[in-house]
Amino acid sequence: MTFGPIPDITLADGNRIPQIGLGVLRIDDEQTTPVVESAIDAGYRHIDTAAGYNNEGGVGKALEHSGYATGERRKDIWVTTKLRDSEQGYDSALRAFDRQIGLLRTDYVDMYMIHWPTPFDWRSDETWHAFVRLRDEGRVRTLGVCNFLPENLERLHGETGEYPSVNQIELHPTWQQREVVDYCRAHGIAVEAYSPMARGADLDAGDGVIGRIAEAHGVSHAQVILRWHIENGTIIIPKSTHRERQVENASLFGFALTAEEHAAIDALDGPVRAGHDPRTFSYS
Repeated sequence: MTFGPIPDITLADGNRIPQIGLGVLRIDDEQTTPVVESAIDAGYRHIDTAAGYNNEGGVGKALEHSGYATGERRKDIWVTTKLRDSEQGYDSALRAFDRQIGLLRTDYVDMYMIHWPTPFDWRSDETWHAFVRLRDEGRVRTLGVCNFLPENLERLHGETGEYPSVNQIELHPTWQQREVVDYCRAHGIAVEAYSPMARGADLDAGDGVIGRIAEAHGVSHAQVILRWHIENGTIIIPKSTHRERQVENASLFGFALTAEEHAAIDALDGPVRAGHDPRTFSYS
């Protein structure tokens, strides 16, 4: 059981990222290996991990077992990881990357990201300079951030002269972060959604509207929401440990939402996030 080809999104730096990837948050290290192997076998070519997930080693084993860690096939898969917030800073970020790339068993990562902006302990400027060095050395292809608000992106640009290529944020029908998305689009920053279904809470959002759309197209509630993201041009990293659901989450190109259906999902936007506030949170 597999799915058709996944389109790429071209980033501002010219690199191309598969629009759908596999997220591995809250999967323990040992379990991560078979989960990632399953996803790669099904057709995923984009894996998203982080130092803070404590499973980079499991991802590395899966890449190695599947033949994508090194050699000619390495260029056919996109690997993202993120720096621990406690390791922000110039020297500490370089040391952290050495450890992380060892766990991932590869020579470079496709995207390295600052995990949270930590405005109360701002070190993104120093960290970014370390990231630029890694990019210049060919050890990282694309530089990104997670959870950055417009004021964080503006500050980073003012201090470094660069915007990230990607901003990975919590984004789903009931928390659409339109101000952040609009800022990113205006400055050439691709938007990547984590928790694209609000950890499952949005599957029944809107007094049954998701279910009615799903029934009309003969697809699942999850596929309706993920298709909405795809049509918005968003990069998505849904998580599943089960191959059947992994395939379902990437099988989004055999149907399209009508304009009315898309607008109905747009109308679900609300005031409550499922995760943490970037102004106060640190993922150590």
